[in-house]
Amino acid sequence: MSARVFIDGAAGTTGLEIAQRLAGRGEFDLIALDEAQRKDDAARRDALNAADFAILCLPDDAAREAVAMLDETARTRIIDASSAHRTAAGWTYGFPELVGREQVAAARLVSSPGCYPTGFLALVAPLIRAGLLPADWPYTVNAVSGYSGGGKALIERYETGPAPGFRAYGYNLAHKHLPEMQAHAGLEHPVLFAPAVVPVYRGMIVEVPLHLGAMPCQPHADALRDALMAFYAEAPLVTVHPSGLRDELLLLPDARPSDGIELFVFADEGGWNARLVARLDNLGKGASGAAVQNLNLMAGLPETAGLVLP
Repeated sequence: MSARVFIDGAAGTTGLEIAQRLAGRGEFDLIALDEAQRKDDAARRDALNAADFAILCLPDDAAREAVAMLDETARTRIIDASSAHRTAAGWTYGFPELVGREQVAAARLVSSPGCYPTGFLALVAPLIRAGLLPADWPYTVNAVSGYSGGGKALIERYETGPAPGFRAYGYNLAHKHLPEMQAHAGLEHPVLFAPAVVPVYRGMIVEVPLHLGAMPCQPHADALRDALMAFYAEAPLVTVHPSGLRDELLLLPDARPSDGIELFVFADEGGWNARLVARLDNLGKGASGAAVQNLNLMAGLPETAGLVLP
């Protein structure tokens, strides 16, 4: 029997890509609301309570309101693609490679990671757990994303008018992803985050520069790479590249969707300075692909079912 799935916010970029990944899959039966119903609270409430799984592709406040619409007797399991519940008590962080597939599979309330935190945490969290990087280091994150990550308003800005070649933002040093990065990496300090947008539709590069020789433990870049390879050895959506393969990374205007993530450790000749880099699709592993990966696990299916594999 097919599981009933309701995508609340199905008309947005993330919701549309989730629906594409679920199209034609017999394991799921999508509950669809027409244009007149999708913003009607009564229709949404009925759909949320009728679903076996609800995926929230909403602004943060709307996501909280959607959760509050569930009846006390509802058995609906939630996957929230917003940032509303990523550090909230009672919610499982939906990064299976980090928190464990069993934890996600058993959870009722799952919060999918943000796109930038996916890159940062994939690189840093395993190395802190292994004791190779210190939890009290002042980490910085430099990142660029395709403009689809900014939602409909930014997409329209890039596709209907003169598009900026480079759009840096977040100069108030506040960003909704900061608590998520700190909490799930186990850091003592917030990261210093420098995000930007470039004129490609999808894709992102997240970089963490490290002066390894200045750290008390003085880890070597090779040890970091080896640890990441070991940590993700059984992760089908994560590729850790060996050293010396390239001297540049690109984001292409015509990039196809991908639900995987690539990790790199670049280093100087002595190995005491390093640039940890993640490249991923902000709409794939950074959003829609991650939500479907969590849905697969929660439904007892192979985690890669319906995904665009690397």
